[in-house]
Amino acid sequence: MKRVRVRYAPSPTGHLHIGNARTALFNYLFAKHYQGDFILRIEDTDIERNVAGGEESQLYYLNWLGIDPDESPVKPNPKYAPYRQMERLDYYKQIADQLLKQKDAYKCFCTPEELEEDYNRQKAAGYASTRYSGKCRHLTPEQVASKEAAGLSYVIRVKVPEDTSYIFSDLIRGEVQFESKDIGDWVLVKSNGIPTYNFAVVVDDHYMDISHVFRGEEHLSNTPKQLMLYQMLNWDAPIFAHMTLIVNEQHRKLSKRDNTIMQFMSQYKEKGYLPEAMFNFMALLGWSPEGEQEIFTPLELVEIFDEKRLSKSPSMFDKNKLTWINNRYLKNLPLEELYDLTLPFLHAAYPDSNLDINWQKDLINLYQDQLSYGAEIVELSELFFKDFSVTDDALEIYQADSTKIVKAEFLNQIKTHEKWTRENLKSALENTKNNTTIKGKPLFMGLRVAITGQLHGPDLINTIYLIGKDAVSDRLSR
Repeated sequence: MKRVRVRYAPSPTGHLHIGNARTALFNYLFAKHYQGDFILRIEDTDIERNVAGGEESQLYYLNWLGIDPDESPVKPNPKYAPYRQMERLDYYKQIADQLLKQKDAYKCFCTPEELEEDYNRQKAAGYASTRYSGKCRHLTPEQVASKEAAGLSYVIRVKVPEDTSYIFSDLIRGEVQFESKDIGDWVLVKSNGIPTYNFAVVVDDHYMDISHVFRGEEHLSNTPKQLMLYQMLNWDAPIFAHMTLIVNEQHRKLSKRDNTIMQFMSQYKEKGYLPEAMFNFMALLGWSPEGEQEIFTPLELVEIFDEKRLSKSPSMFDKNKLTWINNRYLKNLPLEELYDLTLPFLHAAYPDSNLDINWQKDLINLYQDQLSYGAEIVELSELFFKDFSVTDDALEIYQADSTKIVKAEFLNQIKTHEKWTRENLKSALENTKNNTTIKGKPLFMGLRVAITGQLHGPDLINTIYLIGKDAVSDRLSR
């Protein structure tokens, strides 16, 4: 097998979307599994939609995820550079001229108004889909020269072969076939001299020695247009693999307007998700390993990646699975890294608090096993920052006689200890149990409700310790 070279080729039109990130990831895993090259190419020919910082954002969040290109605009290989399409216009012009010379393409002088009128006629006649009529396909060289001399603008169109089948073996879908009769003469080069997607991608993939193309299934219908160019130019086509859609929990296609799911890598980083967890989660969106294991390091995923296990069915974006995976990573995160991740969220939520940094770290330790993402520390730890109140579901226990007895005795016990330590609190709790003969749920839940106002929470002794002696004494005295 020749050297594996794959590419992820985004448009610089915004932040890195979950769907594009998955495409980049599968390309990366495939390349690294076969000791090949992963290339980042920028498809910036859609000038009106390009946004400032779009390219930088793509690079930044790919690097955040740990998907590092071997070649890119900022890491070029002189043999294949440049890596931005708008810097490769000479390549496209050369090939467009060749296709014109071969009479596989022609200049079309139809105006947008003429095209619109023609398409409307086709719709009125009941055509299922509209296509170019081929009006300029048979212009003589003299007619073409005359129109050019008159200064008329033109596009360059492909002369789609008649009665031709385009058959290819897709790595995921198996054999796929398209017929040329279903494809109208399509535009190679726009009137401003900029190539269309289907033209530029073929030229780029050829000159960059791309061996395999992993992309979303929305590109499946582009494949016959690209295959006809490979044939016209006598070039070898890459091997194609069209990945299935990502759908939401209602099994509808994931849309950027779907507000039930965070769509962009920037949002996950801002919420305190770990890049390793995102890498792991996205690898399972449309691909499955052998066995039941679901937590893998990036190196493990590279090692076990098998393109034959890419799914033929849509993959559901399961938010619960993502939070579960991220929680698993957070549980194993070294404490200093956990502090770096979560402390900024506490500081942003409570900018005026002058809490001791060691107290804050102890608070984070308390919730490490529960955390699903960094920002969740604010929600989980509210009871330490808000005024005491009893939740509705805890009211019955708060008002129970056993709770009143436990409150009074525990208050007496903590008064007997000068120092506020965890060991002294354990002793106070044990003495409360012995002196009141109340144990189990009435003891532990009663004391929790009396001090936190909530039925459930993290470790009781550590919670009491972090609330502090003054606040605990006040609540038990009520």
